[in-house]
Amino acid sequence: MMKHSDCKIASMLKAQKRHISFHTPGHKRAGADVTELSYSDNLFAPTGVIAQAERDIAEILGADASFILTDGSTCGVHAMLAALLKAGCKRIAFPAFTHISVINGCQILGLSPVVIEGKRVAGVPMQPTAEEMKTALSEADALLITSPDYYGNFPPLEEAKEICAALGKPLCIDGAHGSHLHFTKFHAGRFADMWVDGAHKSLPALTQGAVVSANGRFAPLLKQAVGLFRTTSPSYPIMASVEYAVKYPRNEKIELLSRECKTAWGAYENEDWSKILIAFGDKANEAQAFLERRGVYAEFNDGNYLAFYLSPCTRVRELKKLGRLLAKLPRGNADGGEEPSAYACMTRS
Repeated sequence: MMKHSDCKIASMLKAQKRHISFHTPGHKRAGADVTELSYSDNLFAPTGVIAQAERDIAEILGADASFILTDGSTCGVHAMLAALLKAGCKRIAFPAFTHISVINGCQILGLSPVVIEGKRVAGVPMQPTAEEMKTALSEADALLITSPDYYGNFPPLEEAKEICAALGKPLCIDGAHGSHLHFTKFHAGRFADMWVDGAHKSLPALTQGAVVSANGRFAPLLKQAVGLFRTTSPSYPIMASVEYAVKYPRNEKIELLSRECKTAWGAYENEDWSKILIAFGDKANEAQAFLERRGVYAEFNDGNYLAFYLSPCTRVRELKKLGRLLAKLPRGNADGGEEPSAYACMTRS
Protein backbone atom coordinates (compact mmCIF):
# COMPACT_ATOMS: atom_id res chain seq x y z
CA MET A 1 0.00 0.00 0.00
CA MET A 2 1.21 3.49 -0.82
CA LYS A 3 2.70 5.43 2.06
CA HIS A 4 2.09 9.13 2.61
CA SER A 5 5.85 9.74 2.29
CA ASP A 6 5.72 8.43 -1.30
CA CYS A 7 3.98 11.65 -2.33
CA LYS A 8 6.55 14.42 -2.35
CA ILE A 9 4.23 17.42 -2.65
CA ALA A 10 1.79 16.22 0.02
CA SER A 11 4.67 15.51 2.41
CA MET A 12 6.01 19.02 1.89
CA LEU A 13 2.61 20.54 2.61
CA LYS A 14 2.14 18.43 5.72
CA ALA A 15 5.57 19.43 7.06
CA GLN A 16 5.13 23.17 6.62
CA LYS A 17 5.26 25.29 9.75
CA ARG A 18 2.54 27.63 10.90
CA HIS A 19 3.31 31.13 9.79
CA ILE A 20 1.82 34.57 9.29
CA SER A 21 0.90 35.07 5.65
CA PHE A 22 1.89 38.26 3.89
CA HIS A 23 1.59 36.41 0.58
CA THR A 24 -1.19 35.18 -1.65
CA PRO A 25 -3.83 33.68 -1.51
CA GLY A 26 -6.01 36.30 0.05
CA HIS A 27 -7.72 34.03 2.57
CA LYS A 28 -4.47 34.33 4.62
CA ARG A 29 -4.68 30.78 5.91
CA ALA A 30 -1.54 28.72 5.60
CA GLY A 31 -2.59 25.09 5.17
CA ALA A 32 -2.26 23.25 1.86
CA ASP A 33 -3.45 26.14 -0.30
CA VAL A 34 -0.21 28.10 -0.46
CA THR A 35 1.72 29.89 -3.14
CA GLU A 36 5.33 29.58 -4.34
CA LEU A 37 7.39 30.06 -1.17
CA SER A 38 10.98 29.29 -0.26
CA TYR A 39 10.09 25.69 0.64
CA SER A 40 7.19 24.92 -1.71
CA ASP A 41 8.94 24.92 -5.12
CA ASN A 42 7.62 26.50 -8.33
CA LEU A 43 5.67 24.65 -11.03
CA PHE A 44 7.10 26.88 -13.78
CA ALA A 45 10.71 26.29 -12.75
CA PRO A 46 10.69 23.26 -10.43
CA THR A 47 13.87 22.27 -8.62
CA GLY A 48 12.48 20.75 -5.40
CA VAL A 49 9.48 18.60 -4.49
CA ILE A 50 7.56 19.37 -7.69
CA ALA A 51 10.55 18.38 -9.80
CA GLN A 52 10.84 15.15 -7.82
CA ALA A 53 7.13 14.44 -8.22
CA GLU A 54 7.23 15.04 -11.98
CA ARG A 55 10.24 12.72 -12.33
CA ASP A 56 8.38 10.01 -10.41
CA ILE A 57 5.28 10.50 -12.56
CA ALA A 58 7.31 10.31 -15.78
CA GLU A 59 8.88 7.05 -14.66
CA ILE A 60 5.48 5.54 -13.82
CA LEU A 61 3.94 6.68 -17.12
CA GLY A 62 6.90 5.65 -19.26
CA ALA A 63 7.75 9.18 -20.35
CA ASP A 64 10.95 11.11 -20.86
CA ALA A 65 9.19 14.11 -19.34
CA SER A 66 5.85 14.63 -17.59
CA PHE A 67 4.26 17.90 -16.52
CA ILE A 68 1.63 18.30 -13.80
CA LEU A 69 -1.40 20.32 -14.87
CA THR A 70 -3.89 22.09 -12.65
CA ASP A 71 -5.92 23.32 -15.63
CA GLY A 72 -7.34 19.99 -16.76
CA SER A 73 -6.64 17.89 -19.82
CA THR A 74 -7.63 20.82 -22.02
CA CYS A 75 -4.39 22.56 -21.07
CA GLY A 76 -2.46 19.43 -22.00
CA VAL A 77 -4.18 19.13 -25.38
CA HIS A 78 -3.38 22.75 -26.20
CA ALA A 79 0.24 22.25 -25.10
CA MET A 80 0.58 19.19 -27.35
CA LEU A 81 -0.78 21.14 -30.31
CA ALA A 82 1.61 24.02 -29.61
CA ALA A 83 4.53 21.56 -29.44
CA LEU A 84 3.45 20.12 -32.79
CA LEU A 85 3.45 23.62 -34.25
CA LYS A 86 6.94 24.21 -32.86
CA ALA A 87 7.99 21.00 -34.62
CA GLY A 88 6.69 22.33 -37.92
CA CYS A 89 3.36 20.50 -38.01
CA LYS A 90 0.59 22.70 -39.39
CA ARG A 91 -2.08 20.18 -40.44
CA ILE A 92 -3.50 17.94 -37.70
CA ALA A 93 -5.62 14.86 -38.38
CA PHE A 94 -8.18 13.86 -35.76
CA PRO A 95 -11.55 12.06 -35.53
CA ALA A 96 -14.79 14.01 -35.89
CA PHE A 97 -15.85 13.03 -32.34
CA THR A 98 -12.69 14.47 -30.78
CA HIS A 99 -12.90 16.69 -27.71
CA ILE A 100 -13.71 20.34 -28.25
CA SER A 101 -10.30 21.34 -26.82
CA VAL A 102 -8.65 19.93 -29.96
CA ILE A 103 -10.90 21.97 -32.23
CA ASN A 104 -10.44 25.12 -30.14
CA GLY A 105 -6.68 24.55 -29.90
CA CYS A 106 -6.35 24.34 -33.67
CA GLN A 107 -8.31 27.55 -34.00
CA ILE A 108 -6.20 29.36 -31.39
CA LEU A 109 -2.90 28.23 -32.92
CA GLY A 110 -3.88 28.57 -36.57
CA LEU A 111 -3.56 24.85 -37.28
CA SER A 112 -5.49 23.27 -40.15
CA PRO A 113 -7.76 20.37 -39.14
CA VAL A 114 -7.96 17.22 -41.23
CA VAL A 115 -11.10 15.56 -39.91
CA ILE A 116 -11.58 11.79 -39.97
CA GLU A 117 -15.35 11.54 -40.31
CA GLY A 118 -15.76 7.95 -39.10
CA LYS A 119 -19.00 6.06 -38.59
CA ARG A 120 -21.72 5.65 -35.99
CA VAL A 121 -23.08 2.26 -34.98
CA ALA A 122 -26.34 2.25 -32.97
CA GLY A 123 -25.69 5.87 -32.07
CA VAL A 124 -22.11 5.31 -30.90
CA PRO A 125 -19.29 7.08 -32.76
CA MET A 126 -16.71 4.53 -33.88
CA GLN A 127 -12.96 4.90 -33.55
CA PRO A 128 -11.09 5.49 -36.82
CA THR A 129 -9.74 2.45 -38.65
CA ALA A 130 -6.10 2.04 -39.57
CA GLU A 131 -6.95 2.77 -43.20
CA GLU A 132 -8.85 5.94 -42.28
CA MET A 133 -5.92 7.19 -40.22
CA LYS A 134 -3.46 6.42 -43.02
CA THR A 135 -5.62 8.26 -45.55
CA ALA A 136 -5.93 11.29 -43.27
CA LEU A 137 -2.19 11.39 -42.73
CA SER A 138 -1.64 11.70 -46.46
CA GLU A 139 -3.03 15.23 -46.01
CA ALA A 140 -1.76 15.95 -42.48
CA ASP A 141 1.51 16.42 -40.61
CA ALA A 142 0.45 14.71 -37.37
CA LEU A 143 -2.26 12.48 -35.91
CA LEU A 144 -4.17 13.13 -32.67
CA ILE A 145 -6.51 10.38 -31.52
CA THR A 146 -8.66 9.79 -28.43
CA SER A 147 -7.96 6.69 -26.36
CA PRO A 148 -10.14 5.52 -24.76
CA ASP A 149 -13.24 7.40 -25.85
CA TYR A 150 -16.37 8.12 -23.82
CA TYR A 151 -17.83 4.70 -24.62
CA GLY A 152 -14.71 2.79 -23.56
CA ASN A 153 -13.56 2.04 -27.10
CA PHE A 154 -9.94 2.15 -28.21
CA PRO A 155 -8.52 3.03 -31.61
CA PRO A 156 -6.12 0.54 -33.22
CA LEU A 157 -3.19 1.82 -31.20
CA GLU A 158 -0.47 -0.46 -32.50
CA GLU A 159 -1.44 0.27 -36.09
CA ALA A 160 -1.55 4.02 -35.40
CA LYS A 161 1.97 3.87 -33.99
CA GLU A 162 3.26 1.85 -36.96
CA ILE A 163 1.61 4.12 -39.54
CA CYS A 164 2.98 7.29 -37.94
CA ALA A 165 6.45 5.78 -37.59
CA ALA A 166 6.49 4.66 -41.22
CA LEU A 167 5.46 8.13 -42.41
CA GLY A 168 7.73 9.95 -39.97
CA LYS A 169 4.81 11.84 -38.48
CA PRO A 170 4.10 12.32 -34.74
CA LEU A 171 1.31 10.56 -32.88
CA CYS A 172 -0.49 12.33 -30.04
CA ILE A 173 -3.13 10.78 -27.82
CA ASP A 174 -5.82 12.51 -25.81
CA GLY A 175 -5.97 10.01 -22.95
CA ALA A 176 -8.11 12.23 -20.74
CA HIS A 177 -10.30 9.26 -19.86
CA GLY A 178 -7.49 6.71 -19.66
CA SER A 179 -5.23 7.62 -16.76
CA HIS A 180 -6.24 4.42 -14.94
CA LEU A 181 -4.67 2.37 -17.73
CA HIS A 182 -0.99 2.94 -16.96
CA PHE A 183 -0.82 -0.57 -15.52
CA THR A 184 -2.02 -2.07 -18.82
CA LYS A 185 -1.13 -2.60 -22.47
CA PHE A 186 -3.69 0.05 -23.48
CA HIS A 187 -1.99 3.06 -21.92
CA ALA A 188 -1.27 5.93 -24.30
CA GLY A 189 2.34 6.16 -23.15
CA ARG A 190 3.13 2.86 -24.88
CA PHE A 191 2.32 4.34 -28.29
CA ALA A 192 2.41 8.13 -28.45
CA ASP A 193 5.06 10.81 -28.84
CA MET A 194 2.91 13.01 -26.60
CA TRP A 195 -0.17 12.22 -24.56
CA VAL A 196 -2.50 13.52 -21.84
CA ASP A 197 -3.59 11.64 -18.72
CA GLY A 198 -6.72 13.19 -17.19
CA ALA A 199 -5.93 12.06 -13.66
CA HIS A 200 -9.12 13.45 -12.13
CA LYS A 201 -11.35 11.50 -14.56
CA SER A 202 -10.58 7.97 -13.39
CA LEU A 203 -8.04 8.25 -10.56
CA PRO A 204 -8.37 9.88 -7.11
CA ALA A 205 -7.26 13.39 -8.08
CA LEU A 206 -9.05 16.69 -7.56
CA THR A 207 -11.00 18.10 -10.50
CA GLN A 208 -8.69 19.79 -13.05
CA GLY A 209 -5.77 17.57 -12.10
CA ALA A 210 -4.00 16.13 -15.15
CA VAL A 211 -0.62 15.27 -16.65
CA VAL A 212 0.83 15.82 -20.12
CA SER A 213 3.86 13.76 -21.15
CA ALA A 214 6.29 13.34 -24.03
CA ASN A 215 9.06 11.14 -25.30
CA GLY A 216 12.09 11.82 -27.46
CA ARG A 217 12.47 15.09 -29.33
CA PHE A 218 9.06 16.28 -28.14
CA ALA A 219 10.03 16.43 -24.46
CA PRO A 220 11.81 19.82 -24.67
CA LEU A 221 9.20 21.15 -27.12
CA LEU A 222 6.38 20.19 -24.77
CA LYS A 223 8.17 21.80 -21.83
CA GLN A 224 8.15 25.11 -23.69
CA ALA A 225 4.56 24.68 -24.86
CA VAL A 226 3.18 23.88 -21.41
CA GLY A 227 4.35 27.29 -20.22
CA LEU A 228 2.12 28.99 -22.78
CA PHE A 229 -1.11 27.57 -21.37
CA ARG A 230 -0.58 26.54 -17.75
CA THR A 231 -1.79 28.95 -15.06
CA THR A 232 0.82 30.99 -13.22
CA SER A 233 -1.13 30.41 -10.00
CA PRO A 234 -1.32 26.62 -9.75
CA SER A 235 -3.23 24.98 -6.92
CA TYR A 236 -0.98 23.02 -4.56
CA PRO A 237 -3.84 20.75 -3.42
CA ILE A 238 -4.49 19.83 -7.06
CA MET A 239 -0.78 19.25 -7.71
CA ALA A 240 -0.51 17.03 -4.65
CA SER A 241 -3.61 15.10 -5.67
CA VAL A 242 -2.22 14.44 -9.16
CA GLU A 243 0.95 12.92 -7.74
CA TYR A 244 -1.13 10.89 -5.29
CA ALA A 245 -3.44 9.68 -8.06
CA VAL A 246 -0.70 8.52 -10.42
CA LYS A 247 0.94 6.63 -7.56
CA TYR A 248 -2.36 5.12 -6.37
CA PRO A 249 -2.26 1.29 -6.40
CA ARG A 250 -4.16 -0.78 -8.92
CA ASN A 251 -7.51 -2.22 -7.77
CA GLU A 252 -7.67 -5.52 -9.62
CA LYS A 253 -10.63 -6.64 -7.53
CA ILE A 254 -12.89 -3.89 -8.85
CA GLU A 255 -11.53 -4.37 -12.38
CA LEU A 256 -12.50 -8.05 -12.32
CA LEU A 257 -15.90 -7.36 -10.78
CA SER A 258 -16.59 -4.72 -13.41
CA ARG A 259 -15.97 -7.21 -16.22
CA GLU A 260 -18.23 -9.75 -14.52
CA CYS A 261 -20.96 -7.15 -14.10
CA LYS A 262 -20.78 -6.12 -17.75
CA THR A 263 -21.47 -9.70 -18.80
CA ALA A 264 -24.22 -10.22 -16.24
CA TRP A 265 -25.96 -6.92 -17.00
CA GLY A 266 -25.79 -7.16 -20.79
CA ALA A 267 -23.66 -4.03 -21.01
CA TYR A 268 -22.18 -2.48 -24.14
CA GLU A 269 -19.10 -4.44 -25.18
CA ASN A 270 -15.90 -2.46 -24.73
CA GLU A 271 -12.40 -3.12 -23.45
CA ASP A 272 -12.24 -0.44 -20.74
CA TRP A 273 -13.22 -1.87 -17.35
CA SER A 274 -13.91 1.61 -15.96
CA LYS A 275 -16.81 2.33 -18.32
CA ILE A 276 -20.07 0.38 -18.03
CA LEU A 277 -22.77 1.37 -20.51
CA ILE A 278 -26.32 0.04 -20.29
CA ALA A 279 -28.76 0.55 -23.17
CA PHE A 280 -32.22 1.71 -22.07
CA GLY A 281 -33.41 3.02 -25.41
CA ASP A 282 -36.50 5.19 -25.07
CA LYS A 283 -36.55 4.52 -21.31
CA ALA A 284 -33.14 6.11 -20.69
CA ASN A 285 -34.54 9.27 -19.09
CA GLU A 286 -36.89 7.22 -16.94
CA ALA A 287 -34.00 5.00 -15.80
CA GLN A 288 -31.84 8.01 -15.02
CA ALA A 289 -34.56 9.59 -12.89
CA PHE A 290 -35.18 6.29 -11.05
CA LEU A 291 -31.49 5.94 -10.17
CA GLU A 292 -31.04 9.55 -9.14
CA ARG A 293 -34.00 9.35 -6.76
CA ARG A 294 -32.00 6.60 -5.06
CA GLY A 295 -28.80 8.59 -4.97
CA VAL A 296 -27.07 6.99 -7.96
CA TYR A 297 -25.77 9.32 -10.68
CA ALA A 298 -24.43 8.19 -14.06
CA GLU A 299 -21.69 9.99 -15.99
CA PHE A 300 -23.98 10.71 -18.92
CA ASN A 301 -27.22 9.81 -20.68
CA ASP A 302 -27.02 9.97 -24.48
CA GLY A 303 -30.67 9.18 -25.07
CA ASN A 304 -30.01 5.44 -25.24
CA TYR A 305 -27.10 4.49 -23.01
CA LEU A 306 -26.54 5.38 -19.39
CA ALA A 307 -22.79 5.43 -18.79
CA PHE A 308 -21.41 4.51 -15.38
CA TYR A 309 -17.77 5.46 -14.81
CA LEU A 310 -15.70 3.53 -12.28
CA SER A 311 -12.27 4.10 -10.75
CA PRO A 312 -9.92 2.23 -8.41
CA CYS A 313 -11.83 3.99 -5.62
CA THR A 314 -15.19 2.46 -6.56
CA ARG A 315 -16.39 0.20 -3.76
CA VAL A 316 -17.64 -3.33 -4.31
CA ARG A 317 -20.84 -2.60 -2.39
CA GLU A 318 -21.53 0.41 -4.63
CA LEU A 319 -21.25 -1.69 -7.78
CA LYS A 320 -23.47 -4.38 -6.27
CA LYS A 321 -26.08 -1.76 -5.34
CA LEU A 322 -26.05 -0.50 -8.91
CA GLY A 323 -26.68 -4.05 -10.08
CA ARG A 324 -29.67 -4.47 -7.77
CA LEU A 325 -31.20 -1.23 -9.01
CA LEU A 326 -30.57 -2.01 -12.68
CA ALA A 327 -32.37 -5.32 -12.24
CA LYS A 328 -35.55 -3.39 -11.40
CA LEU A 329 -35.47 -1.30 -14.55
CA PRO A 330 -37.05 -2.19 -17.89
CA ARG A 331 -34.98 -1.87 -21.05
CA GLY A 332 -36.73 0.15 -23.74
CA ASN A 333 -36.49 0.12 -27.51
CA ALA A 334 -33.00 1.20 -28.55
CA ASP A 335 -33.28 4.07 -30.99
CA GLY A 336 -29.55 4.71 -31.40
CA GLY A 337 -29.63 7.80 -29.24
CA GLU A 338 -30.38 11.35 -30.26
CA GLU A 339 -27.36 12.76 -32.05
CA PRO A 340 -27.22 16.12 -30.23
CA SER A 341 -27.31 14.54 -26.77
CA ALA A 342 -24.92 11.79 -27.81
CA TYR A 343 -22.39 14.41 -28.77
CA ALA A 344 -23.05 16.70 -25.83
CA CYS A 345 -20.78 14.59 -23.65
CA MET A 346 -17.92 15.09 -26.10
CA THR A 347 -17.45 18.64 -24.87
CA ARG A 348 -16.49 17.56 -21.37
CA SER A 349 -13.00 18.64 -20.36
